[in-house]
Amino acid sequence: MTKISKREGHPKGLYVLFLTEMWERFCYYGMRAMFVLYMVKCLSLSKEAASGIYGSYTGLVYLTPLLGGFIADRYWGNRRSILLGSLVMALGQLLMFVSACDYTSPSAHWLMFGGLGLLILGNGFFKPNISSLVGDLYEKHDSRRDSAYTIFYMGVNVGAMIAPLWCGFVSNNESPEGFKWSFLSAAVGMLIGGLTFYFFKNKYLVDPAGNPLGTKPSKPVSSDAGQAAPASRKGLKWLMGCLCGVLFLAFHIGGNDLIGSAIYSVSITVPLMIITDRTLTKLERKRIGVIYAITFFVIFFWAAFEQSGASLTFFAYEQTDRTIMGWEMPASYFQSFNPILIVLLAPAFNVLWRVLHRYGVEPAATMKQAIGLAMLGAGYLVIAFGVNNLDPAAKVSIMWLGGLYFMHTVGELCLEPIGLSIVNRLSPAKFSSLLMGVWFLSSAAANKVAGVLSGLYPADGKVTHFLGYEVADMSDFFMLFVGMSFAAAVVLALLSRRLERLM
Repeated sequence: MTKISKREGHPKGLYVLFLTEMWERFCYYGMRAMFVLYMVKCLSLSKEAASGIYGSYTGLVYLTPLLGGFIADRYWGNRRSILLGSLVMALGQLLMFVSACDYTSPSAHWLMFGGLGLLILGNGFFKPNISSLVGDLYEKHDSRRDSAYTIFYMGVNVGAMIAPLWCGFVSNNESPEGFKWSFLSAAVGMLIGGLTFYFFKNKYLVDPAGNPLGTKPSKPVSSDAGQAAPASRKGLKWLMGCLCGVLFLAFHIGGNDLIGSAIYSVSITVPLMIITDRTLTKLERKRIGVIYAITFFVIFFWAAFEQSGASLTFFAYEQTDRTIMGWEMPASYFQSFNPILIVLLAPAFNVLWRVLHRYGVEPAATMKQAIGLAMLGAGYLVIAFGVNNLDPAAKVSIMWLGGLYFMHTVGELCLEPIGLSIVNRLSPAKFSSLLMGVWFLSSAAANKVAGVLSGLYPADGKVTHFLGYEVADMSDFFMLFVGMSFAAAVVLALLSRRLERLM
């Protein structure tokens, strides 16, 4: 039975985390809004090559939280990890700025890759640890926990909303000479976020009993405690390492690049290592199994959703009429549609779930996520209809992309905040940050797949194929995501009742 909290409002620590995450997302989405256009317009890369780099970058961004979550749980604590991540990401954006200052130089490519490396590493320390702290502000069965994650998620989207608008403005309508100011703005935003966390963490980041959260563990957490024999655990780790190597080779031989092969192999072996820990109880294993199930299905969601940073950016730039009363809207502004709608609709969804709960008809958490996948597919169905039989030289109304982003936003509100809350609620304490890293691991795999799928974008009349499916025009391209999203939604809906019983 869920305990209903009698407390009013939320702890002030939630709003410290809100602001910190908001500025980190400003950093991420400010750079992302310009990234593929910078590579194509300044570094003269093809759309396919730019999409591949984009997919590798966004995939690795969500892979490294495993490392950051592991180090925080065992050695550093959440606070130190978040501060280090903030600094490293700011340095990464500064390298992107230097790259864009002289984009004709042969070193511009290497400076960009150096900046991407620092952004990937820094995010790994930042992302899982700040998400874990949100739930730790509350008692385990506090009814405010789900709404806290929705509020926190609004912080994510406030940053994501502001970033493309500001960076599109300072880039002088995405001119080659203007990209550097977007990257510099992202660096400044990240520094503001890190300083916010640094100055307010001691006062407000405390648990319900007033104890500080996220501090360095008193001693390293060892999974060799209890029933697990050190020798057997060492042997299991070696076995998992070998399995990861075999899977890496298999994926690479199967046609994936090195980064994709690494992401996919780690996505399989790390969850196996966690769930085979002998200190876990039977109930904990069942709950971790639920986390893994929903994590698998969100791969399909984000692989389709994250087209916004690549193929949908190309579509907005080339085939969308962006003229409004004589003013041409920058293509990057479209990436603000989703976060604007998140900020507007999130409070309504909070009210909706409460009303449905009051009348006993609130969908189960996993069913909400199935609805989210279905709405994602519906968004692509709308735009597939809009571009059907469209001349490649013609441009569509801004309303088609607007309709897509509206439906995708509804889907996201049904899926992501619910998922974060489930992971935090079901995770054993000793694996809380690491399992949050596993949750983001699904985004790593999804973003890498998203980059591959973006490469199918039908530019210059080329015909591509994916698993036997032919992509000859924009309608074919968007229908690929329709089929993928609806199929995942149906399967998750069928499994929903069984998964709820295991929670």
